[in-house]
Amino acid sequence: MRDLHKPGRSEVFATQGMCATSHPLAAKVAIDILERGGNAMDAAIAGAVLLGICEPQMTGLGGDCFVLFNRAGEHQIRALNGSGRSPAAAQAQPLRDQGVSSVPLNGPDAVTIPGAVDAFCHLAETEGRLGLDAILTPAIHYAEAGVPVAPRVAFDWKIGAATLQGPARDHYLIDGQAPSVGQIFRAPGQAEVLRRIAKEGRDAFYSGDIAEDMIAALSIRGGVHTVEDFQNTKYTETQPMQGAYQGVDLVEHPPNGQGATAILLLNILKHFDVANMDPFGAERVHIEAEATKLAYDARNRFIADPDHMSKAERFLDPELAAKLAALIDPKRAMPAAAPLTEAIHKDTVYITVVDRDQMVVSMIYSIFHSFGSGIASEKYGILLQNRGAGFTLDPGHPNELSGNKRPMHTIIPGMLAENDRVMMPFGVMGGAYQPTGHARFVSNLRDFGLELQESINAPRAFFDGSVLKLERGYPDDVAKQLSEIGHTIEVPETPLGGAQAIRIREDGILEGASDPRKDGCALGY
Repeated sequence: MRDLHKPGRSEVFATQGMCATSHPLAAKVAIDILERGGNAMDAAIAGAVLLGICEPQMTGLGGDCFVLFNRAGEHQIRALNGSGRSPAAAQAQPLRDQGVSSVPLNGPDAVTIPGAVDAFCHLAETEGRLGLDAILTPAIHYAEAGVPVAPRVAFDWKIGAATLQGPARDHYLIDGQAPSVGQIFRAPGQAEVLRRIAKEGRDAFYSGDIAEDMIAALSIRGGVHTVEDFQNTKYTETQPMQGAYQGVDLVEHPPNGQGATAILLLNILKHFDVANMDPFGAERVHIEAEATKLAYDARNRFIADPDHMSKAERFLDPELAAKLAALIDPKRAMPAAAPLTEAIHKDTVYITVVDRDQMVVSMIYSIFHSFGSGIASEKYGILLQNRGAGFTLDPGHPNELSGNKRPMHTIIPGMLAENDRVMMPFGVMGGAYQPTGHARFVSNLRDFGLELQESINAPRAFFDGSVLKLERGYPDDVAKQLSEIGHTIEVPETPLGGAQAIRIREDGILEGASDPRKDGCALGY
């Protein structure tokens, strides 16, 4: 139990339903949907779409999603890939000919076709109860009436505003400036888009003047996106991957997401006596950082569109994990792995919902970098993601940019299962940090027995590129010890990620926790 003399937050307990996410309005809307008779899928979609209005720098209709879920009364975890593909005419060679080494972040080559709307419409029809009209009504209301900008959102908005270009500046700035805390942000163009989706379904978004509005914004900048690219966008039903750690199974979405990296990372950590380390000490940070270097090196070399990769099962191989663990020196930092050739960043939203029938949804939804590509459609203000920056330009690489292909994605929803029972949907936003965040969260719970909220609150560290990032929650002596064994320490401008989780206890009680690094909360009824 937390020290009640100190500032903090407690877990939230409920019996009928719960949502945990990064903005209070989205959590409330999800609970409202549950109370109206909707199920967890209805509630998750309603909350997620609203997050695109509450946190437009993080996500929106121009982005992608991945979903893990079960059906009421079932313990089978299902996976759905709602990530879009590159346009059919996309090629890496023209970019190589320009002398660039990676896909430019803020140009049309980085824009893949948005996949989330197609996935949401399919899931609402096949797994939901209420229908699109009821699910999208709250987001339509807030897009028109506006939402007051929350503190963390305002902080991120100011940092990302320089990305906005052309019409995006008109849609996402107020009098040419990022909105301040409490200022009202409205998105009337998106309200109209949502009305049409509610009435006509996914085709309203992927054809007609909404799709043409997005294509025009790309074409004027040299994009090769076509009407056919948008019309052909389709979700993919997939099979989750899982790995065991300290009595629980970590369930992840398969590639093209990076969830397999989290399983490999935990398999490496199994070879160290993590439970007897100081949970907030230098030794644990060091071992985790070294394991991260090795697991992420595998990710960078192999994870791609599943149609173009053949080594996903290697991430589950205990022999591979043992060989990688043997490379770690407990007393000295190894040189960094090869520099990434694909862009990695941190902007994403996550929502999880459990309903009274214990249907569980773990959903992550993103436009990649802050404000995505910075390109928005002129009429409707749909911000377009820059997920194509997740491709590499290396010839022959499984993740090489080419037509009609999904890039390596950083966003990963997670679940924990125990004795074949779904016990916890969770997510840790934060771009490249997410596999490390998943592994650290699981280790906090299982190695150190931290409470749910305490596991989320705990300080974070992340080896990122060439530096070891330490949040300010670590004392100076930890940074000093890590520096002395060869790590280059950096305190990041923004905290590392943002987590949400709901534990389903054996007695059926729901226990939720939400990251104080974000503006959100867990709510139940």
